[in-house]
Formats: sequence, C-alpha cells, structure tokens
Amino acid sequence: MMNATPPVSAHRADPLAAGAATVTVVLWASAFVSIRSAGAAYSPGALALGRLLAGSVALGAICLVRREGWPPRAAWRGIAISGLLWFGFYMVVLNWGEQQVDAGTAALVVNIGPILIALLGSRLLGDAMPPRLLAGMAVSFAGAVAVGLSMSGEGGSSVLGVVLCLLAAVGYAAGVVAQKPALGRASALQVTTFGCLVGAVVCLPFAGQLVHDVADAPVSATLNVLYLGVFPTALAFTTWAYALARTTASRMGATTYAVPALVVALSWLFLGEIPGLLTLAGGTLCLAGVAVSRSRPRPKKFSGAGDRTNSPHPPADNHATRS
Repeated sequence: MMNATPPVSAHRADPLAAGAATVTVVLWASAFVSIRSAGAAYSPGALALGRLLAGSVALGAICLVRREGWPPRAAWRGIAISGLLWFGFYMVVLNWGEQQVDAGTAALVVNIGPILIALLGSRLLGDAMPPRLLAGMAVSFAGAVAVGLSMSGEGGSSVLGVVLCLLAAVGYAAGVVAQKPALGRASALQVTTFGCLVGAVVCLPFAGQLVHDVADAPVSATLNVLYLGVFPTALAFTTWAYALARTTASRMGATTYAVPALVVALSWLFLGEIPGLLTLAGGTLCLAGVAVSRSRPRPKKFSGAGDRTNSPHPPADNHATRS
C-alpha cells in the first residue's frame, strides 16, 4: 500500500510535474464546454453530485486495482477540508454562478483564485513569492481581465452571480492550500479519491434533484456529466495532486491561468464561437504569464574562491583544491 508520495529526483520531477499540470489545465478548460452543455438540463447541485459520483466510481476502481487502501490518519484533515471546500462547495457554487452571469464575468472573477492561493500559501505554508512568480501572475491576471471583458455580454451579469463566483474562487484557493500538506502524507490518488468522496457526500442533499434531472435530461447532457466526472474530475484532479506534491501551491495556482486561453480555443473549436482580437490578445497574455511564473532564473556560474580573470598570477594547481 502506498501511503505517501514517493520521492522523485530533481532531474525527473520537473518534466513529470509539468506534464501532469498540462493534462490538468487542458481537461479543466474542456470542463467549461461540457458544463455549458450539461447546465441547460441539470441544476447546479445535481450537476455537481453527478460529476462527483462518476468521478468517485472511476477513482475507487483504480484504487482497488492498485490496492491503495485508506489514507493515513494524518492526511485526513487536509483531505476533508479540500473535499468540502473544493470538490463540494466550489463545484456547486460555480455551477450556480455561471447560470447567473456570462462566461466572461465568471472567468474573470474565478481567476482571482491563483492570487488567493499565493497569499494563503505564503501565509500558511511558507511558500516563497519570487519576483518571477509575482510578475507572471500579474501578466496572466491582465490577460484574464482582457478575456473576461471581451467575452462579457451586455446585461449578462448580476450581483448574485458575481458573489457566487467570488465564493467559488475562495473555496478553490482554500481547498488547494488545505490539500498541499495532505500530499506529504498520502499519495496523489488517495488524496484525490477520498476528497472526491467527501465532496460527493456533501452534495448528497441534491440526490433527489439529480434523479429528477437524469429522467428528463437528453442523453448528450448526461454524457457530458459522465465526461466531467471521469476526465476533468477523476483524471485531472489526480494529475493536479501529483504536480502539486512536487511544487508549491503558489506556482501550481499560477499555472491555471492558462485555462482561460484554452477555453477560448475550445469554444472556437467545439462551439463555433470565433474569438475577437482582444480575446486572442488576452489568451496570449495568460499563456505568457504562466511561462514567466514557471520559469527559473539561470544559475550563476561557480567561479571558485574568487574571480581570477584579471589576476596577473597563474592559477594554483587544481589538484590541491579538489575534494
């Protein structure tokens, strides 16, 4: 039974974590398209519960095959909090908020999440706030604002919808920060599986509405709910946890700024929504900011005991200084 994230060498960790983060971002972006399709037939709570049940079944089957077992007791606090706030509260409130405001406003408000993650991570987890991370977040947030403004429809916003999206961003940020310590005590699959189960339990009061919606919904909407559960939830949250275990919460939060840019591309491809110049410019800024936030400064070349470039004397025998 694997109870903790296995150590990964520095040489291998970055490419693996970056690949996992990429999978997460792409699948989370696709979720916006599926939510838009399923949301017409499913209420916010029923959609969240259906998604979480499908995700729990998929994750539970994988856990049984891998014989993961129960997470250690020390990990349960983080799993329970992230399950309550991120898997449960966030999904319901976001679904509800997107029924009250247009997609652009929702994307703009929810994208304060990475900023909240950085602030909470610095305060509660001791995450570093290097200048490149702050600069990248600023650039990406500017891009998110541009995308939000370009996609906002006239009269499509409401105070209730904005407040709901703001609450979703808070739940998302708090859930990520709570999940980070749990990943030091349990595997990414365990943390994701049991967090999803906690979220499903939280959403059980919507079971009656889910039964009603399933009976009336078209097959395409139900298939979208299943897709949301298996891919953007079961797979994407697991790859997210894998990457989060290998980097800081602040850096992972900044990575999600790529989501608005991909949503624009996917909406163009699947919904026929042709983006304008401002939308394309904003998406480019989002991606550029992520690149900056995840970049690292070039290491300074080691010059030994001192700079001998201008020294008139030849260097001493190297063999005397080798360890």
